[in-house]
This record gives sequence, structure tokens and C-alpha cells, in this order.
Amino acid sequence: MSRYAKPKTVGEALGLLKEERWRMLAGGTDFYPAQGARPVRDNVLDINALAELRGIAETAEHWVLGARTTWTDVVRAKLPPAFDALRQAAREVGSVQIQNVGTVAGNLCNASPAADGMPPLLMLDAEVELMSLDGARHLPLAAFVLGNRKTARRDDELLTAIRVPKRSVAGRSAFVKLGARRYLVISIAMAAARLELGADGTVARAAIAVGSCSAVARRLAGLEAALAGLRPGAEFLEAVRAAPLPELAPIDDVRGTAEYRIEAAREIVLRALAAAGPGHSGALAA
Repeated sequence: MSRYAKPKTVGEALGLLKEERWRMLAGGTDFYPAQGARPVRDNVLDINALAELRGIAETAEHWVLGARTTWTDVVRAKLPPAFDALRQAAREVGSVQIQNVGTVAGNLCNASPAADGMPPLLMLDAEVELMSLDGARHLPLAAFVLGNRKTARRDDELLTAIRVPKRSVAGRSAFVKLGARRYLVISIAMAAARLELGADGTVARAAIAVGSCSAVARRLAGLEAALAGLRPGAEFLEAVRAAPLPELAPIDDVRGTAEYRIEAAREIVLRALAAAGPGHSGALAA
């Protein structure tokens, strides 16, 4: 017989996780559609009473998003411009009603290749905090999401926070999502880009991540390296257009072919970089 529990403290939740296996319930925006009309046969751990896990805080070394922080919380928070991509992604996660209850951490734990939160957080070098009765461990986001619907969370662990190092909160960022329509759609491809410019106007650092074009979202390390030292303009544009993008491995499905996804990814990376550049609009025009 399945159990339902709604702990009031993180300690209580960790104690339950140590006892047996549970299915997590936070915002429920993925939980309930996946369940459908079938009876619930798993143990359900409802973490919605854990008030301490909601909110965004600044520490000496990190910006910390609690595991119950919603997309609406992200939209309303006062965050540096480097978080603009995450804020833009938050505005495109389903309807406003979904944004009000859906959580950023739940989006990551669901581990969909099309998870909107992945590219912006990968671009920010985010890591997750996993807590158990044995203590906390921190994993880079790229090491946490292992594949389609698969993460590195152990059964006795609770994801308690997402941490963004302050060293990555520099420059501006932008998010571009391509779908069959503007909202309420699974993306064909999406990209998040952040640019840090040096005093001479050249790229000191580029951070670029693409989702929906691999089993998990990927950083484009090769393109990032190719853009370093370039000045926004014709040479910059050519570097993006010529980059091979070996990190991506898209598939053919009803939303688009693999070939189309690669070219779409390249185009939306260009758009995200343009939006993240100086002056925002048209910054990369030749």
C-alpha cells in the first residue's frame, strides 16, 4: 500500500527518504500530467510545506535558489543581468498558472531534454545541492542531469537548492526558444547565451548552452572558445555560422528533423548572442 507524507521540516523529509523510496511532489506541473487518471501506486513525498526551501538568497560566493522557488519568483526577483536568460525562460514555461506553482528545481529533476531551465542554468555554471542525513553534496548541473528522465539524485537525497557561483554572474544574457507557437509548447530547440566583454570591446568570455538538441542540454564549449577575443561584428557572426557544434546530437521527431534542429540551434544561438550583446538589439550585425 502506498504512503503519502507532507513533512514540515527538511530533517523530517530526510528521515522519510532514508526509510524507503518516494516519488517527489513539488509544484505538480509534471507529476499530475504524467500520472493521468491512473491510481497512484508510489509513495508520495509532498514537499510543499517546506517553506525554508522557497526563495532566492545572495551569499558571499553564490546566488542560491531554494528548491521550491517558482518560475514566478524568478521573474519577480531582483537579479543581475546575467540572470536575464533564466528570467526570460521563466516567462515561457507554460501558462502563468503553471509559472505560479511550477518550480525551477522540479524542472531539472524531471530531466526532460526540453527542460526550459537547463540552458540558462548551465550557462551560469549552476550546481545543485543534494541533502541527506549523511550531509550535503554539490554537483555541477551537467553532472546531475544524466539523460532523458535520469538524474544523479540518490533515493535518500532531497534536492534543496540550486547555486550559481558569483564568478559566473557577469555580463548580460538572453534566452531564445523555438517552438510551433509562442507559449504552451515543447521546444524544437532553445538557447541561452551570456557575453562578458573586455574593456577593449572584445569577448572576454562567452557561455552558450542549447537544449532540445541532445538527450540533455549541452554547453557549446568549442564555440565559446572560438568567440573569445573577437569583437561583435562580421568575424563574430562568421565564427558562429562556421562552428561545427559537435556537442549536439539531435534526433528526428514530429517537431523537426535532426538536420533542421542543428540549423535552428545555430540561428537561435546567434539571436541569443545578439540579445546578450552591448546595446541588446542588433549588437552583432556586421
